Amino acid sequence: MTDVRSSTVDGILRRSARRVPHRTAVRYGDRMWTYRELDEAVSAAAAVLRGAGLRPGDRVGSYGHNSDAYLIGFLGCARAGLIHVPMNHHLTGDELRYLVEQSGSSLVLADPRLAGRLPDSTRVLPLRDTDDSLLVRLRTAPADPDPAAPESDDLVQLLYTSGTTALPKGAMMTHRALVHEYVSAITALDLAETDRPVHSLPLYHSAQMHVFLLPYLAVGAENTLLDAPDPERILDLVAAGRADSLFAPPTVWIGLSQHPGFADRDLSALRKAYYGASIMPVPVLERLRARLPGLAFYNCFGQSEIGPLATVLGPDEHEGRMDSCGRPVLFVEARVVDESGREVPDGTPGEVVYRSPQLCTGYWDKPEETAEAFRDGWFHSGDLAVRDPEGYFTVVDRVKDVINSGGVLVASRQVEDALYAHPQVAEVAVIGLPDERWIEAVTAVVVRRPEGEPVGEQELIEAARARLAPFKAPKRVVFVDALPRNASGKVLKRELRERFAAS
Repeated sequence: MTDVRSSTVDGILRRSARRVPHRTAVRYGDRMWTYRELDEAVSAAAAVLRGAGLRPGDRVGSYGHNSDAYLIGFLGCARAGLIHVPMNHHLTGDELRYLVEQSGSSLVLADPRLAGRLPDSTRVLPLRDTDDSLLVRLRTAPADPDPAAPESDDLVQLLYTSGTTALPKGAMMTHRALVHEYVSAITALDLAETDRPVHSLPLYHSAQMHVFLLPYLAVGAENTLLDAPDPERILDLVAAGRADSLFAPPTVWIGLSQHPGFADRDLSALRKAYYGASIMPVPVLERLRARLPGLAFYNCFGQSEIGPLATVLGPDEHEGRMDSCGRPVLFVEARVVDESGREVPDGTPGEVVYRSPQLCTGYWDKPEETAEAFRDGWFHSGDLAVRDPEGYFTVVDRVKDVINSGGVLVASRQVEDALYAHPQVAEVAVIGLPDERWIEAVTAVVVRRPEGEPVGEQELIEAARARLAPFKAPKRVVFVDALPRNASGKVLKRELRERFAAS
């Protein structure tokens, strides 16, 4: 019997459907779903999945682009008591096989155009665009006489880490953890039923799905889903008054700010701007705020293991702390510790550790990694940060990305901000490369702006020296056409270190 106190991910939608049944819940392309229709589709999807022989606790992969079918597939898994496994739709070969096999997925919901990339033995159910797809089967799904209702502490999703430094790990998320995170997001980000958010980042990534789309469904807002973060389409929606809220990583905000329409179109309808998933360069944020002075900016920070929202810097908190990621959200407790796990004084760099009901229960089938992350009564994030006396956190770096230059630790973010101030720098990533003299040489990997006079290596080194202590300035600058990134916008510094280590 279901616990009457249970609160589940799919229950978020059910409550909204009863409260505002006829309000538009989701628009995708030419299709529109009211809250009642979406809730009924989710129940039908759960019946289809159970009819396919799946049982509570089975893992179901999801390998597709953004769509209403993708959302219905996730919520259908949640309602059926299945464990949803979102998979990066850019993955192929061994990386994709690893996720399917490591998760033990019994079935993969896939876009037909992508299904051929899956391992040959994979059982596939098309999400859409075929006569036997999940979206089509919803129309004739039989009523389930005995639905297996999930409980709060059941697993609902394996959120695989981005794998920027090692093989991805599947963070085991319960219904309870994600529902707590939704409440944290709603309160910290001022999400309201009157908002008109556009969701363009991949739904397999935890930020777009769990910080924005599901919390917005919880409050009853009207949501627009896009296949991808197309600047032209986003600007069209804003200019037409159909979108007033947008989340994007810094890379997308940079692309929007450089789009020709950004300078001359009427963007006054845009009221809330959320950024996160990777560090926003301060010079870029300053340019955005100068162009749209009335826009409320929110910095969202966290990681998959905590649902993923951990801290927020609100629009009235930016002045004087533009580089801060804010303070912990409602259900998160955080502190900064040294290598021994002792809390360090304010202003001292250390690793951020968390306690929270939002946290995962561990990593799927990885007991050693789980024990390493959960120790001393805290979850160890791997992020290096400082906290100020008012409780605001500023992320300095990933612990593994700090550069040991001549025995002195250099935070790559500080060097990157100095270089972003140069007008000819479009993007930059700072890494440490092996060096006989310096142990690790501070190295800047730069994407130059296409317009204007190309900037050279020595000019950028001198520009950094004008803003930084000499030992922090790059010893070397290399130029590339683009930086390698994962789908959430994080730079894959591991790839850069491997690429340039021997050059």
